[in-house]
Amino acid sequence: MQCTINSLHGFSMVATNGEAGKLKELYFDLKTWAIRYFVIETGNWFSNKKVLITPQALLATDWANRKFPINITKEQIKSNLDIESEKPEACRRERKRHGPYAWGNYGGKRSYAGNPPAAMNFAALVNIETVQRKDNATKHVGDDSPLYSSEGLTGYFIHATDGEIGYAKDFIIDTVTWNIADVVIDTHSWVGGHKIAIPVKRIKEIVPKANKVVLYVSMAFINKEPAFKESLLASGKTFRGS
Repeated sequence: MQCTINSLHGFSMVATNGEAGKLKELYFDLKTWAIRYFVIETGNWFSNKKVLITPQALLATDWANRKFPINITKEQIKSNLDIESEKPEACRRERKRHGPYAWGNYGGKRSYAGNPPAAMNFAALVNIETVQRKDNATKHVGDDSPLYSSEGLTGYFIHATDGEIGYAKDFIIDTVTWNIADVVIDTHSWVGGHKIAIPVKRIKEIVPKANKVVLYVSMAFINKEPAFKESLLASGKTFRGS
């Protein structure tokens, strides 16, 4: 199944003993385009703090009710945040105990939601303040791979090989692998006058200081792409001509 990141905003993260917060944005790895963390706002039950939760914490998603059940208790969330108050050293210790991505390496093409290993009952989260930000990129302590914020990259200008063609409006993700598949581009003020979806494999680089995404393809290539319609995506139909 595929969906847009914007369509997930506001989904409830439901711990084993109650609602833990609302999904705000996602962090992804630029090298693999894998979703590394969900950013959730915990609300009044925990002073509206923001925490990061890995996709490996997910149980079977309740799409109808816009809920992400997670294999974590609210007490574990509080406990882990207390540990992480010793930032940034605590983040290093958590990585040492539980692997580079908290619950293990999930940058590949595997499924996580709905089938978490039985041993994975430790809170797969860290305090968002232990993640060091620079521009709209995020870098983990001791990690060579930068993480990018879906919210931060929304609005970036998109550049084809021969000129600017629009801006990043949204992202399409695969909810089985939790990888980003496409960037949704709004071209209304540029070439096509509609939204299109370009596979992330067409992205050459992201330049945070210039707020731009550079593609490998030309304006002519962009103009041949069909209009992206989220209604087709939601129905499970292809939104591409091929």
